[in-house]
Amino acid sequence: MSVIAVAATPYVRELFLDPDTRAALGRLGEVRLPADGADVGDEAVLAGLLADADVVVTGWGTAPLTAAVLAAAPRLRLLAHTGASVKPFVTPESFARGVRVTQAGEAMAYAVGEQALALTLALLHRLHRFDHALRTGADWATAKDAPPRRELRGATVGVVGASRTGRAYLGLVRALGARVLVADPFLSEAEAATLGVERVGLDDLLARSLVVSLHAPVLPETVGMIGARELALLPDGALLVNTARSALVDEAALLAALRTGRIEAALDVFDAEPLPVDHPFRRLPNVLLTPHEAAGTVESRRRAGAIVVAEIDRFLRGAPLAHEVLPEQLDRTG
Repeated sequence: MSVIAVAATPYVRELFLDPDTRAALGRLGEVRLPADGADVGDEAVLAGLLADADVVVTGWGTAPLTAAVLAAAPRLRLLAHTGASVKPFVTPESFARGVRVTQAGEAMAYAVGEQALALTLALLHRLHRFDHALRTGADWATAKDAPPRRELRGATVGVVGASRTGRAYLGLVRALGARVLVADPFLSEAEAATLGVERVGLDDLLARSLVVSLHAPVLPETVGMIGARELALLPDGALLVNTARSALVDEAALLAALRTGRIEAALDVFDAEPLPVDHPFRRLPNVLLTPHEAAGTVESRRRAGAIVVAEIDRFLRGAPLAHEVLPEQLDRTG
């Protein structure tokens, strides 16, 4: 019988709390869990868990498959990640050893897209400002004194990155009547036409959009792609939504721009997480904050568990994987 080692970080444990998902995994092989309290971010702990494992299920916080871990896991042939990016876990040694890799990023796309839509609507209707004013003791008239509110229908929305989440988001805002611009060097004109969007350069997108929503992966060329120069291109009153990664934005430049009151933002990701309690973002009325939970819906987590189980089933039956990540694809993934 195959051995499936579940590197049970808190997120992974939560995925498999669903009894149907847990039972489905158990039907595929013998499920191994680390001892209570064991930290699978420790290479030695992970190596012990994988001693006779054929498959490892990973989550954020799992140690990478280093040469030392692989030496202790001679049977290991599949890494099934419960999230999207596999870069923290795979290594040149793991690929060289023939360990295949799959991931469940597709499960999160709709949830992130939907939260980005919710944040967009909240910013347009100034819900964050009204809430901030009322909670901090402003009188009724002062609380009502917000900048003009706007509707999504007819607005120009710029999407940076035609990723799975970017496509989920643009589909939602288009359904509500927005005109969508997309900046993504990998998006072809034919794909843009199929999606019903206009393909433009980043500077053009920033200058023309009322709302800019970030959905790009973190790559060497995207780190800091939104800095002081780019923020200055945004029209007065523009709205920035970031449910992707904080590394896409120069946080100091964003803070400076927000302090002027010229733009507003909704942020789910930050350079320092947890966000320090004294961080200036927390005190700005033109910023809406969520604690890196855009993908955390019940449905998203159930989908992630189902994808992982289905991929392991395919692997054990010798069928093609639906979500395999190949070494040559890492350069284009976050």
